[in-house]
Amino acid sequence: MPTDPRARQGGLEPVRLHRRLLLLAAGLGALLLLPLSLEPVRAADTPPESAMPPPPSAAPPRVRVTTNMGEFVIELMPERVPMTAANFLRYVKEGYYSGTLIHRVIANFVIQGGGHEAADYKLKPTHEPIFNESGSGLQNKRGMVGLARGEPPHSGNAQFYINLVDNPDLDPLPTRWGYAVFGKIVEGMDVVDRIGVTPTGAMGPFKSDAPLKPVIIEKAALLDSGVPTPPSIAPRPVNTPPPTILSPK
Repeated sequence: MPTDPRARQGGLEPVRLHRRLLLLAAGLGALLLLPLSLEPVRAADTPPESAMPPPPSAAPPRVRVTTNMGEFVIELMPERVPMTAANFLRYVKEGYYSGTLIHRVIANFVIQGGGHEAADYKLKPTHEPIFNESGSGLQNKRGMVGLARGEPPHSGNAQFYINLVDNPDLDPLPTRWGYAVFGKIVEGMDVVDRIGVTPTGAMGPFKSDAPLKPVIIEKAALLDSGVPTPPSIAPRPVNTPPPTILSPK
């Protein structure tokens, strides 16, 4: 018996339609799941790591130096000269500079001190000398603070100087070492200038350039800046250069 085409289509069409619906549903499900498998969930209030601001850096340490002629503040530069800055801070923390002299004053050049006792002009015992960091790129400009030393380039210990003017001759050259700058005056440069014009001459063991009226460092104290200080180390005497060696030159 011949089969009616309409009856054959009527029996197969629902099955085909059902299969198509199942395939369409499976395809939509795969599309919905695809982003979840490729992109991790991120909290809306959490910025990407690249957009996070860097943590604030600690303020550089500052030291207030009190003299009988006034106060000035030195800001150190440990990122540029870590050994020289740590060396100065060690002496400050130990109270080493209390009762020492600004024993050398040369107008339009430098003032220097921090090594001789105010009572008897004797050199105080120091820690071992440190490596000369004059190659840091810091320059001996007006208001910059450096480490005094003798003739040997790595002989600096406790004494420091302050530039009253720009002194490029104290900076290093390819053929010689310079004098290491480790800080700058940020307050009280007027006090430094006043010390820089005090009358000078021969005094005690100094043949010249010593203030005729003693300029005394009463104390040097670290100001609170959130920067940890080096641990205290007991002073250890070393062979210090003779007092006739003056630096910088």
